Amino acid sequence: MNNQAAIDSLQYLSPVWTRIFNFVAERAEGSYIYTTDGRKLLDFTCGIGVTNTGHCHPRVVAAIREQAGLFLHAQANLVIHQPLLRLVDELRQVLPPALDSYFFSNSGAEAIEGAVKLARAATGKPNVIVFSGSFHGRTAGTMALTTSKTIYRAGYGPLPSGVFVAPFPYAYRLGMTDEKASAFALEQLEYLLASQTAPKETAAFLIEPVLGEGGYVVPPASFLRGLRELADRHGILLIFDEVQTGFGRTGKWFAMEHFEILPDILAVSKGIASGLPLCGVFSRKDLMSKWEVGSHGGTFGGNAVACAAGVATIQAIREERMLENCVARGTELVTGLRKFQEDYPQIGDVRGLGLMIGAEFMIDARPEIAKPLVKQIIHSTEEGGLLLLSCGTYDNTIRWIPPLNATREQITTGLQIFGEALKKVL
Repeated sequence: MNNQAAIDSLQYLSPVWTRIFNFVAERAEGSYIYTTDGRKLLDFTCGIGVTNTGHCHPRVVAAIREQAGLFLHAQANLVIHQPLLRLVDELRQVLPPALDSYFFSNSGAEAIEGAVKLARAATGKPNVIVFSGSFHGRTAGTMALTTSKTIYRAGYGPLPSGVFVAPFPYAYRLGMTDEKASAFALEQLEYLLASQTAPKETAAFLIEPVLGEGGYVVPPASFLRGLRELADRHGILLIFDEVQTGFGRTGKWFAMEHFEILPDILAVSKGIASGLPLCGVFSRKDLMSKWEVGSHGGTFGGNAVACAAGVATIQAIREERMLENCVARGTELVTGLRKFQEDYPQIGDVRGLGLMIGAEFMIDARPEIAKPLVKQIIHSTEEGGLLLLSCGTYDNTIRWIPPLNATREQITTGLQIFGEALKKVL
């Protein structure tokens, strides 16, 4: 398909599917996307944190090709296939031993739906507490759990009930130190348990250990530890949404490792299979055993080809030492961004873990005014050959999501293009 034919076909896609960029991709390899009109773009979006091993990693592609010639699909209630069992074996090497029971489905939203259903089934309680700025999906159930933007919820009510919202310790936005923000958020959470949803009717706390779409905000470790203690004290389950943070994105297999916190239920997707649809709900056997047989499932969960890609993804991350590379490249990226922060007061905060980095822009202490500016910068970097995304309630934070195997040279190039965009726009 030539470039014009591809552009002509775009008119038939639903307009609800918004597009940030207007190029058409022909192929992708490693950290780059190649377009039908001959451009080479450095992709620091990774399909929103999906292609952690880079585009078309040779090991993953080989596993997909091999499995596609052996077995495409078998519904897990009917036929157990080898890729599913191999994936379980690989996961056992990277997950805490206490999380020893696995359920698979297709998408991040499905993982969250499953995690919440499990929590309700295991506790017999109806309510769930989420945190401000959360993004957990766009299905009916996960819309009710998502608070990062009204666009994801408005016009779709009434949404499922039983969801309550507590403050996230967003220290920069609150104008507090990390520890004051942590104390404030924990105090407000206890107030919520005393005023709106009692512990005896609260099944779970559901939280992203690093806020994703809500702004790439890293909470203080004291907050997550306090959350764990509060959950234990009141008999409430703790669910970590590691859909975006999982599989090396923060420089460890899972973000929870940074905080030395073990959740009762872990929801994952995105980076698990390098671009193929796959997700998981991982928990303890004693909790999973309370999930009534047949009360949850799905046709495509644990698809054979996706599982084969998942096995290859984990092996590639481990054997190519991508976690170590992620930490090193992340340090370089944060250092470069903080140098720009010294020159441009519009960059109010630079934060993140590994290669999950946010640069928040602010004008006159008002984030909403910075949104058009961030949009201009993103389009300017695209013109320069670099793809970036925004996030946050006001879309005033630029998020950096390079592949875990990005090179030092690619990080340097990305920062150079970003710097040129800042000069042009600011």
